[in-house]
Formats: sequence, structure tokens, C-alpha cells
Amino acid sequence: KQLSIPLGSAYQPLLRAQNQVLKKAVVDEQANSASFKEQLKLRDQSLRKQEQEMDSLSFRNQQLAKRVELLQEELAVSDAKGKKGKSKADSPSQHGLETQSVFDEDLQKKIEENERLHIQFYDADEQHRKQEAELTTRLQELEKDLEQHQAVVDGLTTKYMETIERLQSDKARLEVKAQTLEREAKECRMRTEECQQQVRRCQSELNRQVKQSSTVIQEKVPFNDTNGTNTLCVFFLFFQLKARDVAGQALSFIQDLVAALLNFHSYTEQRVHIYPLDSSIEPISPLNQKFSQYLHENAAYVRPLEDGFLQLHQSITEDTVTVLETVVKLKSFADNFSSYTHFLQKILPYQLKSLEEECNASPCTAALIAKNQELQSDMKKVTSVFEKLQSYIKLLALPSRLTLKIHTISVFTQLAACLHSLHDAIKEMSKHYNQKASFEQELPTITQKLCTTTECLLGSLGSLTSSTGKISTFFSNNLDFFTSSGYSPRGSTVALNPLQAESMLANKKKAAAYIHAIKQGRTQSVPYREALSNRRILTSSTESREGLTQQVQQSQDKIARLEQEKEHWLLEAQLGKVRLEKENQRIADLESQLAAALGGSPNPRPAAASTLSESHEEAEREQNAAGKETTLCTSLVGMLCTTPTVEHVGDEESREQLIKTHYMARVGELTTQLQISDSKAVHFHSECRALAKRLAIAEKSRETLSEEVRLANQNVTRLQDELTTTKRSYEDQLSMMSDHLCSMNETLSKQREEIDTLKLGSKGSAKKNKSR
Repeated sequence: KQLSIPLGSAYQPLLRAQNQVLKKAVVDEQANSASFKEQLKLRDQSLRKQEQEMDSLSFRNQQLAKRVELLQEELAVSDAKGKKGKSKADSPSQHGLETQSVFDEDLQKKIEENERLHIQFYDADEQHRKQEAELTTRLQELEKDLEQHQAVVDGLTTKYMETIERLQSDKARLEVKAQTLEREAKECRMRTEECQQQVRRCQSELNRQVKQSSTVIQEKVPFNDTNGTNTLCVFFLFFQLKARDVAGQALSFIQDLVAALLNFHSYTEQRVHIYPLDSSIEPISPLNQKFSQYLHENAAYVRPLEDGFLQLHQSITEDTVTVLETVVKLKSFADNFSSYTHFLQKILPYQLKSLEEECNASPCTAALIAKNQELQSDMKKVTSVFEKLQSYIKLLALPSRLTLKIHTISVFTQLAACLHSLHDAIKEMSKHYNQKASFEQELPTITQKLCTTTECLLGSLGSLTSSTGKISTFFSNNLDFFTSSGYSPRGSTVALNPLQAESMLANKKKAAAYIHAIKQGRTQSVPYREALSNRRILTSSTESREGLTQQVQQSQDKIARLEQEKEHWLLEAQLGKVRLEKENQRIADLESQLAAALGGSPNPRPAAASTLSESHEEAEREQNAAGKETTLCTSLVGMLCTTPTVEHVGDEESREQLIKTHYMARVGELTTQLQISDSKAVHFHSECRALAKRLAIAEKSRETLSEEVRLANQNVTRLQDELTTTKRSYEDQLSMMSDHLCSMNETLSKQREEIDTLKLGSKGSAKKNKSR
């Protein structure tokens, strides 16, 4: 039937009602379909039963037909015998007895057949009951196993989901931390740029001062090349190229070694989780758990080996001097190698205990125990060889920090021998592991997962053997290069120190610039003899220049004294002018007095003359007396001889006051300028010290932040690797559990079908027996 569904909000109740009706109809149809399916199943079972009964009846009918045929044959034989016996006149009683005997015989056979069938039915029933009991017991056990596996799967799923959520939260937290560190790094870069600008300014100022000092040195210090013990070193370009090539080859070998070590530790960790106990089925021992935890951290110790040697390779260029005393990056590689050796020492007891635990396992044979003991001795030997390598590498790294005299040839020779020993030890361990794997293949409890992990472990051991062999061969082939003294001071056997290396590089650059200038024609080469003659000329000119400099200094001192005397006589001249003006004023006053006196007396001229002569005589007497009473005056300016008179006392005081005022003003100006200069110098000095401190603090903070960023990046990479490994292992385990559950379900369905078939067979046989 087609339902007309009205539209609009007004018909929503009707739609809901129709929807309920349709849902109910669907549910009813589903119930009817299920009942029909059940009836169809029952009909099929009854049909199978009827078919079995038809088969049994047809078999019985065939037996009865054969019996009837046999009886007919016997009847025909008896009839033939009866016809022949008529002549003998057999009585009917004999014929009846024969028929009765036939029926008795047939009845006896029927009884025996019925008894046999009863016995067979009883045996079949007992066998059916036993099989039913066994299958029921097995079904219960499988159901219990299924419940246990389901509980394990649920627990693992919950655990994995919690782990995934925790890792996602850690990832988000690390991303936030990385963003914060990036912002801080950006701020540090800005501060670093500012500090670099300040450093450039300070550098430019220092360069200017150095240039001035160099100019002074070039002008004052003569050229000296007559000494036979010159400590200049010769720069060999081919030695640098060879050193860089050797470092590049060693870097490739170190990378192969690092990859092999990573694979070996990772597959060892997987094997610990699988054998002797599978962690997916039952928990492993606490010792193996700790061992697995340490092995999981192997990348933090192995990867720095490659990073440290890469930095060492990058530090060797054509413009550097490569000797043990100048290779600073060798110290970082030695520290990384020491940390990895400590890691091997830390995991060695756990390796030995893990092998002992494998020996104590139940399926372990005597051959496996012997191989495990050999592997224990091999692991001890490998660890001891790594410790020796660490000692020799530390000895080689010492000159980069301290000035020590070490016999490098013997150290390199012992290092080559240790590398060969390492190759032999790892080769022996690989051989024993191969033998152990072949013995493990014969065990009945071996799994495919363990076989795969063992094969991967053997592959990593093979690559480790190959890489150590390459390294030992490479080191032996280049032993002469390592022990050769590529750089040494001319005419000396002392090792080159970093300061000599810097001076040699500076001389190399100067020589290259000088040769380039000669090639371009900007300058000309000076022969040695001409340079010596120029030096003698320069020495003589320098001596004459020193004499002239002394004469100039003396002349300048004399000029200064004359200037002082000039100022003194200028002051004396000014005082003389003042004195002359006063004397002229006094003479004018005397003349006016004389004129007034002459105009008032009758005999003026003689009186005036007598008066003038008397005044002159008095003045001469006063001057003579003053000459006899000459005094010596001392002051801040110096000493002055004066002839004090009544009129000159005020002049001396005014002169002294003028000189004192002038020099005090001059001293005040010079003091002010000196104080200003001192304050500026102190300010500049404090500012430079503050800038230097800020620069040092900024450098330290930059290094700290860069180290934190590097550690954060390493942690992020390690967590990503761990997350990927964990997800992959969880996915593998889940797929294995799903396959196992599918196989268990298939087994249960087959067993149920067998049980149903046996039940139907037993019911059919019971019905047949009842019908019989």
C-alpha cells in the first residue's frame, strides 16, 4: 500500500504516528522472518531425518528382498524334491516338518540379527555420549579461553588508548614548549643581533686602534730576519686536502657503524620482549623489563657519535691547520664515545642475566646453554675493547685541551690494534649467534615472530661486523698519515700549538695576498740582500731620527722657557709703562708747582734753578739709597728683585695681583678641561665594560637557549620515534589478536556444527531403534 504523507508542521503528529506504525510493522516482519527461518531450519532437520530413515528402510527392504529371493529358491528346491519324492510316497507330515524347520531357522537368524543390532546400537550410543561429553568439556574450555582473550584484548585496548592519549597530550605540551622556545630564540636572535652590532662597533674601534698600533710598530720596529731560529711553519695544502678526504671516509664508516649499532640494540630489545616469555601473553621478568628500558634509550647514546664526528669533519677545511693540538671538536667526539661506553657497561650485567634466564628456561638444551655461555664471554670482550678504545681516544683528545707531550705514534698503533680486536670480537659473537639461532630452530616452542626477530638480529650483527672490519682496515691503511708530523716549526721537533697555528694561517693569508699583488703588478718582490741593506739604512736613519727627536725636544723645552720669560718681561714692560706714566704725572705736578713758585718771587729764575737743583740732588740721593736697599720678592709666579719706594709699593702689589689672577684663571680652565676629560673617559670605560658584560651574558644565554632548543628537538624526535614504534607494535599485536580470535571463532563454529550433526545422527539412530 502506498501512504500519502502530508507535508507541513500541522501534520507532524500524523507523521509520527505513521512512523510508529511502520516501525512496529518492520519489527513484526523481522520477528516473522526469524520465526520462518527457525521453522525452515526445523523443516530441513526433519527432512534430513526422513531422508536418513528412507535410506535405512531402503537398505532393510533390500535385505528383505534378498531374503525373499533366497526363500523362493529354497521353496523351488523343496518343490522339486517334493515332485521327485511323490514316487516314494512321502507323507504330508514330513513336508510340514521341513517347512517348520525352515521357519525356525529363519526366526533364529532374525533373533541373532536383532541381538547384534542391539549391541551395535548400545555401543554407538555409548560412543556418542562420550564424544558429546568431550565436546561439551572442550567447548567450555574454549569459551573460558575466549573470555580470557577478550579480557586481555579489552585491557590492551584500554591501555593503548590511554597511552595514545598521554602521548597526544605530551605532543601538544611539547609543541607549546617548542613554540615558546622559538619565540625566546627569536628574541635571543634579536638581542644577539644588537650585541653583534655593538661587537662590530667595538671591533671597528679595536681595528682602528690595532691599525694605529701596527703603524707605530711598522715605523718603530725594524725588520729582523737574520736570526736562524725562525719559528715560522710551512702550510701544506695537500696535507689539508688529505686530512679532509680521510675525515670524509671515516665519517661514512662511522655512519654505517651507528646504523648497525642502532639496529642491533633495537632488535635485541624486541627479542627480550619475545623470548623466553612473550610479553603479549604474559608479563616478562623485572630484570628483562629494566633491560628493555635501557635498550630503548640506545639512540640517545649512539646518534651523538655520528653528530660529533660530523662536526669534526666540518671543522677540517682548506683554511685550517689540522693537527691534534688544533682539532678542538675531537674532544666532543671523545665525550660522546665515553657516554656510549658507559651505556655498554650499564647494560652488560642485564645482558648476562638475560642469557642466564634463557638457559634456565624449560626447552633450553645443553648445546644452547653452551652457546649462551660463549655469547656471555663475547659480550664481555666487546665491552672491554670499547673501554680500551675510549681510553685511547681520550688520550688523543687531550692535546686539544692541555699542552701535554704524548707519544702519539704508539697511541695510534694501539688504537689500530684495538680496532682489529673489536672486529674479531664482533665477528666471533656473530658466529656464535648464528649457531645459537640454528639450535633454536630445532626447539618445538619456537614461533614465527621469534624467527623473524632473530633473522633481523643476525643481519644487524653482519652489518656491524662489516662496518668494524672496514674501519679497522681503513685505520691500518692510513696509520702512516695519522702518525706523520704534517706541521712543525722550521728546524724544530716540538709539536705545533694553537697560537702557532693561528700565526701560520695569518702568514699564509698575507703570503697569498702578497703573491696575488705581485701577479697583478701592484707591488714588486724585494730580494733578501736588498731587504738587509734597507734594514741597515733604516736603522741608521732611525738613530739619526732619534737624535733629531731629542734636539727637537730640547728646542721645544727652550722655547717654552723663553715664552715664560717673554711673558715675564711683557708684564715688566707694562709695569714700567705704568711707572713712567706716574713719573710723568709727578714731573708735571712739580713743573706746575715750580711755575707757581717762580711767578710769586722777585728773583724767580735763580730760586727756581736752586730749587730744581735741590730736587734733583734729593732724587739722586733717594735713588742711591734705594739702590743700596734693593729687596728680593718671591710669589706664586717666581722671584723678582725690586727697589721699593714710596710710590712703587702699590705698583708691586697690583702687578702681583694681576699675575696671580691671570694664572689662577688659566689653572681653573685647565682643571675644568681635565675633569671633563676624566669624566668622559670614566663614562666611556664603564659603558664599554657594561657592553662587554652584556655581550658575554647574551652569548651565554644564546648558547644556553640553543642547547635547550637542540635538546628539545632531540626529545621531540625521540618521542616521535617512540610513538611510531609503539603504534606499529600495537597495530601488529592487535592484528595478531584479531587473527587469533577469527581462527578461534571458526574452530568453535566447526565444533558446533559437528556437535549438531552428531546429535542429529544419535536422534535418528534412536528413532530407528524405536521403530524396530
